[in-house]
Amino acid sequence: MSNTPPDPLRVLLLGATGTAGRGTARAMVAAGHDLTCLVRDAASARVLPSRAKAIEGAATDPTTLREVMEEGAFDAVVSCLASRTGGPKDAWAIDHDAQKAALDAAKAAGVPRFVLLSAICVQKPLLEFQRAKLAFEAELMASGLTWSIVRPTAFFKSLSGQVERLRKGKAFLLFGDGTLTACKPISDDDLGRFIATCLTDPARQNVILPIGGPGPALTAREQGETLFAAMGMEPKFRQVPVAMMDAIIGLSSLLGRVSAKWAERAEFARTGRYYATESMLVWDEAAGRYDADATPEFGTETLAQHYARLASGEVEADLREHAVF
Repeated sequence: MSNTPPDPLRVLLLGATGTAGRGTARAMVAAGHDLTCLVRDAASARVLPSRAKAIEGAATDPTTLREVMEEGAFDAVVSCLASRTGGPKDAWAIDHDAQKAALDAAKAAGVPRFVLLSAICVQKPLLEFQRAKLAFEAELMASGLTWSIVRPTAFFKSLSGQVERLRKGKAFLLFGDGTLTACKPISDDDLGRFIATCLTDPARQNVILPIGGPGPALTAREQGETLFAAMGMEPKFRQVPVAMMDAIIGLSSLLGRVSAKWAERAEFARTGRYYATESMLVWDEAAGRYDADATPEFGTETLAQHYARLASGEVEADLREHAVF
């Protein structure tokens, strides 16, 4: 087998300034690809690798997408776009409509490849953002382009929301006893490297790709124990009954019948309950359970290493919409 790397591809990256997008941008540049990123403004482009080209414009604007994707300008589009809140309006606007506009522009410009960053939770679609993602996944698969759909497990940032609680001496919150769910979290850089391989590895094309970081799968309690160890603190947990979340959802849903604001809060509460009770692992439909062994692993960075960097101040938790606690 030849060790010669494939010719550099001309890649357009959407959603490049999010944490997963940044990891993907770094991986694309490291792989030698000619990378162009569509960004909101020049200030946001500062987080990108110096070798990446930035074009200012809205990834949600079909006209901008068509102008950027001139005929023959790119060999591939990679989309890390994702709604910030997961609310119904935002989800359909970003997770479906913006993605569809990018796909339409890619097809019109003759771009042959499209790689989509999706989410493993769409396996059991109970929330509106999951339905929006699935709707676009179906359109991508039927597009006639060479496609890859990457469904990662939990991101490191989504498991870092309680760092400040612990620094303030508070307990780590658990839903139930902390063993209801498990995941194989993956770092932004490992995820980015995996996404980059989809451009050149035929085995990762025209397939749905669930992917996690290096195992084993960790329960919420194990995640808490890992964080306490990184911070040099004795574990202290507080259990929150799932029934409490059900009560909040019920009240918010009732008020949501007369208030759009409360309807949005109800969806946010349902999202919280989903992640409190569903594992981010491959779902075995026949067995009716999540299967850690069937969840592929990739990369080398562990959650324990990430927590150690957080504890030392080497990195900060870029929570954004993940600042739940």
